[in-house]
Amino acid sequence: MRFATSCCLTAIALCGAAGVLQAKADMPDGDWRTINRDLASTRYSPLDQINRDNVSRLAVAWSYPMRSFGTTVPLVVDSVMFFPAGNRLIALDAESGKELWTYTLPRDPDAGARGGTFSTRGLGYWAGDGKLAPRLLVTSGTRLLAFDAATGQPVSDFGDQGVVEMGVAYGGTPTIAGDIAVVGAATLENPVGVPGNPRAFDVRTGKKLWEFQTVPVPGQKGHETWEGSGWWGRSGTNMWAFSAPVDVETGTVYIPVGSPSPNYWGGSRPGDNLFGNSVVALDLKTGQYKWHFQTVHHDLWDVDMPSTGPLIDLTVNGRKQPGLISVNKSSLFFELNRHDGQPLFPVEERPVPKGDVPGEYYSPTQPFPTQTPPLSGMSMTKADMVTAEDTTPEHAAACQAMWDKAGGYINLGPYTPFMFKKEGDPPRSTIQRPGGTGGVNWGGPAANPTNGMVFVATQETSLVGWTEKVEGGKSYSFDATEPGEYDRASVDGKGPFFSFSAPVDGKYDEKGRPVGASLPCYKGPWARLVAIDANSGAIKWAVPLGLQEALPEGKQLQGNAGSAGPTVTAGNLVFIGATNDKRFRAFDATSGKQLWEAKLTNNANANPMSYRGRSGKQYVAINAGGVIVAYALP
Repeated sequence: MRFATSCCLTAIALCGAAGVLQAKADMPDGDWRTINRDLASTRYSPLDQINRDNVSRLAVAWSYPMRSFGTTVPLVVDSVMFFPAGNRLIALDAESGKELWTYTLPRDPDAGARGGTFSTRGLGYWAGDGKLAPRLLVTSGTRLLAFDAATGQPVSDFGDQGVVEMGVAYGGTPTIAGDIAVVGAATLENPVGVPGNPRAFDVRTGKKLWEFQTVPVPGQKGHETWEGSGWWGRSGTNMWAFSAPVDVETGTVYIPVGSPSPNYWGGSRPGDNLFGNSVVALDLKTGQYKWHFQTVHHDLWDVDMPSTGPLIDLTVNGRKQPGLISVNKSSLFFELNRHDGQPLFPVEERPVPKGDVPGEYYSPTQPFPTQTPPLSGMSMTKADMVTAEDTTPEHAAACQAMWDKAGGYINLGPYTPFMFKKEGDPPRSTIQRPGGTGGVNWGGPAANPTNGMVFVATQETSLVGWTEKVEGGKSYSFDATEPGEYDRASVDGKGPFFSFSAPVDGKYDEKGRPVGASLPCYKGPWARLVAIDANSGAIKWAVPLGLQEALPEGKQLQGNAGSAGPTVTAGNLVFIGATNDKRFRAFDATSGKQLWEAKLTNNANANPMSYRGRSGKQYVAINAGGVIVAYALP
């Protein structure tokens, strides 16, 4: 184990002695203290040493192999970088990348499959209070652990020798505001199981402070939205998101709650199913309910809430408004008043298609923002299919063959549910867009709080299948543990679902698997970086994000991104990895023009971050497939 130099130890200790609490808005400009930099989840760096005039000169300053994979975003405090990597917790000199200390997590034979490693998302930082030294909090399966930030040693007076048993596992990062750490719950997507409730713990002692019931029990607000016994033992409905923003002035934490389990079939849980698919505002100290906004009623599409925030003040129709930006996996852009949850722009309840699955419950309407259009496609017709001119003749022909084999795909517009297929009937396949990982996933938006511009990485996804009765299955009931009566199947028998995509060269192997790259069968671009002026709700620009290098020259800029998101800086730059072409890019925040690109050894499916080193130099860093790479001007 290696320890920090006395200089670095002093720097961290002084941070605690000065009482620089993470909950304060005056965090040093050069620090990056949460997964999204600040408690408002803006992912905005106020540093401008790197700007659009000189960003083209960025070069690698240092790199560090983590020896583990994940989407970890490091934290930087006074030029010391912290992050978990597999079973190690690591501190680096953020200017040189040199190790200051490492801590190796002992193997716990009773901790389960993930109990021997730290979260793959990141960690939380507490700045101390002048008496107690700064701490790092990180999860490992069902455990919440605290470490001294200066030495990397467990904090003995936190829980049981530095460990608190949370009960339900969480793979995100502890959201630390003041002396409170909020965590979510990584429940499985089974209908009956452990609750997905967010919880809060005292940063000093590890004592549990509160737990919020995401599926209301009798007598609680929202219970009436679970008809019959559908609430009993219901799992999912969880905060699996990696963090939760906090409004320090009002003492409010905003919880993103995912969809109830199981996905795609909700006959066992009739009703709107609060607080599924909702932003829920809670009192930070007590966990008491303040307000909620549900983005999807009775989810049948797995359009979770992968993030909540950022929190930024806006000028809407000439009035200053306390804003909260919420984008779910449907890619709908909701702008809410963070004090009361009311939409800043009108939201309409619009009729949506009804399915025909026996015993299913269908919400007749869903909420749609009227000011900002969907950030990715939500419908599909045959006219949307690619042509030979879009991609390749072989790809277009393979897509047409899939369409014909399915007998055409059913899509009746946004929120089309999977339709029913009786045993022995010909194929009747539904296509949902977006589908699977959704149009916007956990990376979420970044925002410039000085002008209200919001930046989002979007993707065009699809999910194809139908609903059928499972032989020998049983319906879900309040005491059932067996598989449900209805499930999904694909037209080609390869699995429960598949996306509407085909190989570029149109070839399959003997098992029917694509040979080479498989690309979507609907027109691109298939991923974009989008800029929205949240003051007006208008999309200012949208550019393709990522190359499809399997396509011929001249056709490759079709978009090729995953689930990560962007970061914005005061240098008027938007930095983003997120793509599956092993690139890290910078865009002009005003125009969307790409200004810089670096090739990586791995895909960077993590959010970027920026910080100031001890010498005053600005760095931009990203986790590129298990390697931390830091860039700076020469």
